[in-house]
Amino acid sequence: MSDDNILQIDDLEVAYGGSVLALHGVSLEVPRGAIVALLGPNGAGKSTTLKAASALLGAERGAITRGDIRFDGQSVRERAATELARAGLVQVLEGRHCFTRLTVEENLLSGAFARGRWARREVRVDLERVYERFPRLRLKRKLAAGYTSGGEQQMIALGRALLGRPRLILLDEPSMGLAPQVVAEIFEIISTLNRDDGVSILLAEQNAVMALRHAEYGYILENGRVASQGSAAALRARDDIQQFYLGVGAEGRTRFRKRQPAVVSQS
Repeated sequence: MSDDNILQIDDLEVAYGGSVLALHGVSLEVPRGAIVALLGPNGAGKSTTLKAASALLGAERGAITRGDIRFDGQSVRERAATELARAGLVQVLEGRHCFTRLTVEENLLSGAFARGRWARREVRVDLERVYERFPRLRLKRKLAAGYTSGGEQQMIALGRALLGRPRLILLDEPSMGLAPQVVAEIFEIISTLNRDDGVSILLAEQNAVMALRHAEYGYILENGRVASQGSAAALRARDDIQQFYLGVGAEGRTRFRKRQPAVVSQS
C-alpha cells in the first residue's frame, strides 16, 4: 500500500449468506486528502464496498471471502467497526439513519460515543464547530430529528460523523431523496469539509454528474466489478461514459441506463 493512500482495497470479494457473491475482485484507492467517487446503479455493489471497508458487513450476514482492505496501512479484516471509528474511519450510511426521537444535538453527540468520557471537553468544542459549519442545526438543536427535513437530516448525519474526528468518511448516497437545490448544498458542504478539514472521502453515488463535479477520481461499478475508472475530468469527457453511465438528458438529470440485475454466483 502506498503511503499516499489512506484506503486501499485489493481484489475484494464479498459474499452474503456464504453463497451469494456481491463483489468480484474490486480494487480501488483513496489518496489522502482526496474525494473519490464510487459510481453505479442500484445493485452494483457500492454500499457493499463501503460496508466492507467499515466492518459493517456482519450485520447483514456478509463476509469478505477474498482480498484485503487496508486503512492507514493496516488491514481492517480483523478489526471491529468501533475500533475503526476510533482510528478515524467513519461511515455515513445510506438513508441518513437519524434517531428520530432524539434531538438534533443528541444525534450529533452520538457520533462522539467512541471517543469516551475523557474527551467531553473536546467534544463540546467540536460540537460548536459543527454548529458553525451547519448554522441551521444550531437553530434546531433541541428539536426532535424526526421533525427536520431530509436535507437537515443529511447535515445531522455529516455533523455526527465529524464528532468522531474522522480522517476518512465513507459517504453512501448523500443525494438520495433530496431536491436538486438541496443536493447542490450538500455537495458544497462535502467539498468544504474536504478542502478545509483535510478529510478524505469515498463517495458512493448514483448522481454521477454531481459526484464527478466534486471528486478528483472515479470508479464505476457494474454487477459487483469495476467496469471503468479514471480522473473525474476524464470520465466526464468520455463519450461512452456520457452515453451509458452519466446519461445526462435535456433536463440535466442523471439517468443510468437500465441494466439486468447483478449476476451472482452460487458456491
